[in-house]
Amino acid sequence: MGFFVQLTDAIASRQSLLVTGLDPNPEMLQSWAHRRGMGGRSFLSQARHWIKAVIEATAEHVCAYKPSLGFYQSLGSVGLELLREVRELVPLDTPLIVDAKHGDLNSSSALAHYLFRELGADAVTLSPLAGQDIAAPFLLYPEKAVVVTCHSSNPAARVLQHHPSEEDPLYLRIVREAQRWATPDQLLLEVGTSDPAILARVRQEAPERFLILRSLWGEEDRLDALLEAGLSAAADGLLLPLPQNLLVEDDMAERAGRLNRRISERRDHWLNQRPADGDTAGDSCRLWLPERHPSPKADADAEPEDPMAPLILDLFDIGCLLFGEYVQASGAVFSYYVDLRQIISDPNLFHRVLHAYAGLLENLAFDRIAGIPYGALPTATGLSLQLHKPLIYPRKEVKAHGARRLIEGDFEEGDLVVVVDDILISGGSVLEGIAKLEGSGLEVQDVVVFIDHGGEADTSARRRLERGGYRLHAVLDIDRITRVLHRSGRLTDAQAALLGEGDGNDEAAPRPVLAGS
Repeated sequence: MGFFVQLTDAIASRQSLLVTGLDPNPEMLQSWAHRRGMGGRSFLSQARHWIKAVIEATAEHVCAYKPSLGFYQSLGSVGLELLREVRELVPLDTPLIVDAKHGDLNSSSALAHYLFRELGADAVTLSPLAGQDIAAPFLLYPEKAVVVTCHSSNPAARVLQHHPSEEDPLYLRIVREAQRWATPDQLLLEVGTSDPAILARVRQEAPERFLILRSLWGEEDRLDALLEAGLSAAADGLLLPLPQNLLVEDDMAERAGRLNRRISERRDHWLNQRPADGDTAGDSCRLWLPERHPSPKADADAEPEDPMAPLILDLFDIGCLLFGEYVQASGAVFSYYVDLRQIISDPNLFHRVLHAYAGLLENLAFDRIAGIPYGALPTATGLSLQLHKPLIYPRKEVKAHGARRLIEGDFEEGDLVVVVDDILISGGSVLEGIAKLEGSGLEVQDVVVFIDHGGEADTSARRRLERGGYRLHAVLDIDRITRVLHRSGRLTDAQAALLGEGDGNDEAAPRPVLAGS
């Protein structure tokens, strides 16, 4: 279940737009613990009891929980263990949004892995100033979501957020830009404000997005104004925080229920005031929901969806697999062409491809990464940066000037090298590169490619590598790609057959032309 479905299900089942913070603020907890006779206990013990009490009291009245990572990090290792306890206490059908305000590119991949894979969080808040690159490592997890902070209620931030003018302030530019990074089911916006006018401007710029309101309200009329400014045309799309002071009251469950009922009444009133269907007297914008397109091949007994299917479909959709008449180097004409070079111009997709490679490389032992020129060099560079491993590469040709190096990059004789390529067809380029590496005193055991072209068992590139003593690891193969594209309706039966194994006769059933080795 993806984040968006999880969130909307929680909203529907609890009839709530409320979000609960879970921030163990020492000042706030002190009076709460004292009233319960826990004043002499350690802060960690007080925090545990408070978190459990808040979740038990609010579980029926909220649609998400939102702990701030900074509070838990400040406690050191015990704080991170406490955050794991939060994950165990929050019901699995209720989204857990980690409020990190993360903005550091160098640690993004590691943080995404920790939050989404190790902790099991469902979403994370991000600071947008690094641009789309800050979101890309988190968007590699299609079942998770990111929340981009576009406005802060901090008064000192106004000079930046409202620059250069109120007509076109920075915070609205952030809203417009962030919406290009991901679809509404994977990217939400956080708005820190108690000013309904600011919230209304964000809603106008992002009518399809879920907005998370961060600031608190005090007066009932302010709540009404914020709801009117932030709700979508479907009377949802706006998540509101439980007031922090409510979370230390003895009757927090009752007060959370009252607030939830009051918001529900306003939502019902809002819906009753909407123009009827077909009435053009007012403008409306329905909440965007992701459409589910059933596969033409699917039935009750269909096999589970391939976990790599979203990536395969996106590669197809940007033109990495083409049909027509394509001439290869030998002069032969084939009916389709696979070219992975398109991905380098799509940062989000490129990150996802690197992530797929990294999943294989993390299980291997090596000192350096060697990219096969020229197609695999961007990929090898990205993996070097992501995995913090030095990069080298064998030259296709030795220059007649300069240092005349056969291998570019720094290395020591005896270093263990993993070879990275994009598409493996005959294996010729890979074996040629390995020969240069080994001739320079390096050791090669493993080859990692994105697509293994396959072929007859005895003559395939995989078999050639195995005979040379090398292990091949491939993210995908042509048959797997074909199955996903065919099941999704991207390929017709005839096109799928064209990509199939054929009968081994190159004239009767030519294999695809692929840009690779």
